Order: sequence, then structure tokens, then C-alpha cells
Amino acid sequence: MDTFIPNEYEVVRNAEYCIGCRVCERQCANSVHKFDNDLGKMIADSSKCVNCHRCVCLCPTHAIKIVKSDDVYRVNANWSMQTMNEVYRQANSGGVLLSSMGNPNDYPKYFDKILVNASQVTNPSIDPLREPMETCVYLGKKDAEIKRDNQGRLIDTLAPQLKLNMPIMFSAMSYGSISYNAHESLARAAEELGIFYNTGEGGLHKDFYKYGNNTIVQVASGRFGVHADYLAAAAAIEIKMGQGAKPGIGGHLPGMKISDDVSKTRMIPKGVDAISPAPHHDIYSIEDLRQLIYTLKEATDYRKPIIVKIAAVHNVAAIASGVARSGADIIAIDGFRGGTGAAPTRIRDNVGIPIELALARVDERLRQEGIRDSVSVVVAGSIHSSADVVKAIALGADACYIGTAALLALGCHLCRSCHTGKCNWGIATQRPDLVKRLNPDIGYKRLVNLITAWNHEIKEMMGGMGLNSIEALRGNRLMLRGVGLNDAELKVLGIRHAGEDM
Repeated sequence: MDTFIPNEYEVVRNAEYCIGCRVCERQCANSVHKFDNDLGKMIADSSKCVNCHRCVCLCPTHAIKIVKSDDVYRVNANWSMQTMNEVYRQANSGGVLLSSMGNPNDYPKYFDKILVNASQVTNPSIDPLREPMETCVYLGKKDAEIKRDNQGRLIDTLAPQLKLNMPIMFSAMSYGSISYNAHESLARAAEELGIFYNTGEGGLHKDFYKYGNNTIVQVASGRFGVHADYLAAAAAIEIKMGQGAKPGIGGHLPGMKISDDVSKTRMIPKGVDAISPAPHHDIYSIEDLRQLIYTLKEATDYRKPIIVKIAAVHNVAAIASGVARSGADIIAIDGFRGGTGAAPTRIRDNVGIPIELALARVDERLRQEGIRDSVSVVVAGSIHSSADVVKAIALGADACYIGTAALLALGCHLCRSCHTGKCNWGIATQRPDLVKRLNPDIGYKRLVNLITAWNHEIKEMMGGMGLNSIEALRGNRLMLRGVGLNDAELKVLGIRHAGEDM
């Protein structure tokens, strides 16, 4: 007999406001609402509610609100209600707990404990409305010194570069984990903004090859959707070695999300769980990684930068050093708060380290070894705002990936039920009736608005610091100060406490 688990949320309906229009019933993919003919009114099964707020937003009379249930167990400081419910669920099912999106637990977010400097009298600030500000970034290998040939002529050949009009890209989200319309929105926005979006490990839909100049394709351990045309279509190729939400394990796309279209794009059977292995079965060393990097370069005539994506783990600096020496052009580091369509709960909530600490250590290690210019560094893992981008660059990043923020711009309400395939906002689903709720003509404009606004704010913050170039900010930790951080944290971040002089 299954143990009863109290509802997490309660649907509260104002009977005076409800007109029985049944919009909530039609809009809920979880079958929370229905009209009871015997009672002659709408009723709700709160046990099915995931608090996505679709019904709240679309109710024409504002008759609905979702509240946290007050049905609680006896207070126990050692055993929380959430922990007890997780034990009950596993005792009922015998299965691994799955979760979506990033780590929701109350770990420190170091970006929120870092402040940036501002110019005053001796170093005047810059007005970004009246003076040129450069936020363009080039990602790829850079020569550490000027080189000349035997005739003294400048050697100006560079490794392939990605040009970004601003230091932001859309992070890897696979077709299957998110919908066709979500991918279209990301691709169109990247093209208009002059940045890039990442396909994730789900292959590239044939309709989106036309956005290839703004596309990063991914080669993951399952090799889903990887073929010659896929590699040729993109501006860059990313080898996924790890992911912030689930370091040390492979990907998992539930079978209910593998539709006909997803099946064709990924080159896998329809309706069957797609589980990519934890390791690449041809990579067990830096030497093996180097071989794959140069295989991909050879296959694309050395015209595309190769990115290697790793998760932020305890020895991330040593790993990044090896990756930089393996021939990679760009290293992408994903922190433990990074989002995901589906991950084992215990992995998501307990494995990895914050991106701020990982970035600081990687940048410092590469500088100490004199190889920082041999590779660009891109970071991800809960980048919330333009201020986080500025702080990340000052800590040593060249650019940032954003995922969850982009989904929020598309309408996501962080109900953290992506793995069910029942996203009421048309984002993390393959159900045609739900997918059509996300209009890509509107979605891409909202993404453009978001990134455009962030770019304006980045320029404002740079101007306030007296800087007119993003390059002058990169790795400039003198512009940062910590608040409420201990000595060990300040040391790892490589910054001083607020109040200390330059």
C-alpha cells in the first residue's frame, strides 16, 4: 500500500469570481481542473498541481490563486517534510528521484555577495549614451605575442573565432527537452542579436540549418544526431564532457518526449528513453580528448572553433588546464546551479561547485601556466542578470551562457516539472497542443528584448567603472569587492573585502 503524501500546493478558487468558463480546465495539462456537473461548478484536484500558474494567468476573472499547502507533518528539525516525502516516494516506487531545472536549495550565490567598483574624480566615468562602448567579444585561441615572418611582415593568421556582439550566448538545450517553437525562438533571436545558440545534444532540426551561422552544435557521449551535415552546418562545435546539473553522469530524455520529429533529428527510436552514457566511450584521457578535437577539426577543414564543455567540480582548474592543452579553442564551464530538463535529484542537489568559485580558479590557473590566451572561457550556471555577466567577466570569463533566464523570457514559471513533458507554457514539451502555446514570432522578440536590455546595462556598468571596452574588464578583479565572505572564499575568488583600498 502506497504511503499518502500531502499536496504540495492548494488551488484556491473564489466562487464569487468564477464564471465557469472552463479556461483553467482547457489550459491545464495536468488535469487539475474540471467541471463537476452534479455540483454545477468547477473543482480542482490539488494533488496534481505543479504551480505553473497557467490557470492563474489566463483566468479572465482572476478567480484562482495557488498557495503553499498548510497540510504539514509534525515539526522535526532533523527530518524536513520534503525529506520525508522523498523517502515515501522512493518506498512507493523503488525508483530514482528525478528533478528539473537548477538546484533550488539555499546555497550561497556568490555573485550576490560581490560588488563592482565605480569611478569618481580621479578616474572619470564614461557616458555610454554619448561615447562609444565596445561589448563585442571574439571567442577562440589568441596569439600571446606578435609574430613576424622572415621578411618582418606581421603574421595575422588567427585560429577560427566566434564573433559575439555582446558577451552572452544561449546555452545548450536540446530539441526534445525543449520544443520546436522554443528552438526556433532561440535561433531567430541569436541571428538578430549577432550571438549564438547551442543545440544541446539533440541534433539540429532540418528547418534550422538556415541559422547555422549563429548555431553551436554539440557532440555528446550518445552522439545523438551527429553526422557530417550537422557538423558542417554550424559555426562552432561543442564537445560535452559534463553538465553542471549532473556532473559525472550522462543525459536522460524521457521516452514520452521523443516524438516522430525528435526521433528523426536525434536518430533514435520513437518513444524510448534516450540515455546517453556517463563517459564518452572513446575518451578516457586528455590524449583521447585531443584526438576527438582534431578529428572534428579535420572533418570541418579547421574552419570551426571547438568548445569543450565541463562541469564545475572540485578539480576543475586542473581539468581546464588539460583541456586548454588538448587543442580546444574554448572551454565552457557549467556550475552546479545550471538548469536541466531531467536529472537525478541527488546528483543535481549535491554534486559540483558554484560557477563563481570554479571560474576564479580556472582563470588563475591558466594565467599561472601562461596559457590563458590559448583558450577562451565561457561560463554558465544560474546567470540571473547583466550584473552577473559583468562580475563573471571581471572574474575572468570571456562570455556567459544563459539558459534559465532565456526560458523565463519565453514564459517559463520554474514549476520544475520539465521531465514530465507537460509544460503548460509550450517550452519543455513535445505535445502539439502545448507546443503551439509558445508563438516563436513573440518568443524571439522577447529574447531580443531581454539581451538588448542586458547589453545596455552592461554598457552602463562599464561606463560607471570608467571602462569603454569589455576586454578591459576581463579578469580585472580589482574592480570587485566581496561582502559577507570569509577569508577562504575571498582567496579562491581572488578579490578583496569591501572597504579595502586598491
